[in-house]
Amino acid sequence: QVQLVESGGGLVQPGGSLRLSCAASGRTFSGYVMGWFRQGPGKEREFVGAISGGGTITYYADSVKGRFTISRENANNAVYLQLNSLKPEDTAVYYCAAGLGVVVRRVSPREYAYWGQGTQVTVSS
Repeated sequence: QVQLVESGGGLVQPGGSLRLSCAASGRTFSGYVMGWFRQGPGKEREFVGAISGGGTITYYADSVKGRFTISRENANNAVYLQLNSLKPEDTAVYYCAAGLGVVVRRVSPREYAYWGQGTQVTVSS
């Protein structure tokens, strides 16, 4: 069982940056692929990126590649999402998710067993 709690969301101007954090419970955190998803108003939940259990492999959606970066600190049971060069279309609730196993390229929400409650990111001038 893994419990996830996101933080770090807020209001930011276009071109700005935010860093989201996801704190995880559980002793086997390094055994989980961690993903980030987002859901904008009236939209389906969308894959943002994922990181391997050891933190050496990442995979991103094309829409955020080069602007967003995922990292993790297994010693602290934490995963992060650095959001740079933010655009209004990045406005969404951002969720972290955990999936047991080693496959990093998992873009469907169904491939993750545990979810946080989400944190709101609003990009607006």
